[in-house]
Amino acid sequence: MSPPIIPGFPPSEPILSRRLVRLGTGLLIALPLAMWLANRSAPLVLGLAALCFLASVVAAEGWSSLLPRLRARLLAPAGLALGGFLLWSLATIAWSHRMGPSLAMWGELALPMASGLVIAASGRFHPDRRESRALAVAIALAGVLMMAELATNLSVRIALDIGKQVTYIFNRPVLTCLVLLPVAVAGLSLRWRGSALDWLLAAAAVVVVAMISFDSESGAAGLGFLLLALTWLAARLLPRLMLALVALGFVATMALAPVMGRLGDEALPQSLHERLANSHSRDRVDIWLSFGEAIRARPVLGSGFGTSPTLDRHPVALEVSPPRRQLLAVGHPHSAPVQAWVETGAIGAGLLTLAGLALLWRLRHLPARDLAPRLALAASAFGVATVAHGAWQGWWIAALALAAVWFFCGVPSADRHD
Repeated sequence: MSPPIIPGFPPSEPILSRRLVRLGTGLLIALPLAMWLANRSAPLVLGLAALCFLASVVAAEGWSSLLPRLRARLLAPAGLALGGFLLWSLATIAWSHRMGPSLAMWGELALPMASGLVIAASGRFHPDRRESRALAVAIALAGVLMMAELATNLSVRIALDIGKQVTYIFNRPVLTCLVLLPVAVAGLSLRWRGSALDWLLAAAAVVVVAMISFDSESGAAGLGFLLLALTWLAARLLPRLMLALVALGFVATMALAPVMGRLGDEALPQSLHERLANSHSRDRVDIWLSFGEAIRARPVLGSGFGTSPTLDRHPVALEVSPPRRQLLAVGHPHSAPVQAWVETGAIGAGLLTLAGLALLWRLRHLPARDLAPRLALAASAFGVATVAHGAWQGWWIAALALAAVWFFCGVPSADRHD
């Protein structure tokens, strides 16, 4: 008896391989909902999906076809820069004051990146209209569920005594939905002549993410949504100019990170801080001032990867002025560029800058329609990372990895190297 035919797969393909692809794709689509349930679950979901795609390609083709694809992606300019950063950050753990936690944080960064690489190199992930619709539904549903919980003051979680019962637990899933939004919307509007259902789903996802971004306690989410919308619209009108501006802003922010606190302290008036009190802008500037002193104490090599959570106990703290030393205990500098500098120095920050420029360079030949969502994602994600959470948190890396993989494997473009 011949094996059943599953739509979208060659009849000769092993049924186990096809089912593993379906399972892996389902896990990726469910990631926004998983983050609503457990706000650190993205790396686990992405990792399980990667195992599914890895097992699928090995079952269907063996290792011989996978390894050359992995090698090709690692040897691309962005792959070399990111790989170089991972190796350098691992080396800097040698001068960390707590090597065990630093290694754990390095794994939290490396594993989601490796999972994304495996999914892309497997050649098995090809999201189409159905998957884009499902992702839009998952994003919208996750947003609605979060708004419902906020409106009821987490009454269900409190009644069931589930997890942390504080409203800021939704900051991570909100940002995850924000990162995946351009992927879903682009998937519904670029490849196909959108049906009424496609436009309805895209609009619903946009409206829900906008509402939850401004309704949540994450000020960074509101900023990220504004950057996403403005960059997308501007890139449709002036694609080359916007690409240049985003690249320039990225390089300038990375270069000026060591003095970001000073710039913010001098440029932002107290009246603005008062209006942004809910976003803790004054606190962020003070934190950047403290970590800026730590950067200047170890400008080239950094203090060691993963040292930010307890930098107040690192020997570098003795080189920070006493008034600023206390804020080194806040956990992280609330800025990815600042954290890259303080932990991995100019070398690590330089490698990350090269990686970002390599990714932006690959977008240079795309027409405006294809460029806009990709550039909007880059601007929004970097804007959020510049003012918000810890740089290496696994849920954030996993969300970015999924967005990049979905764009690479599913959303069409004139250049397949995006």
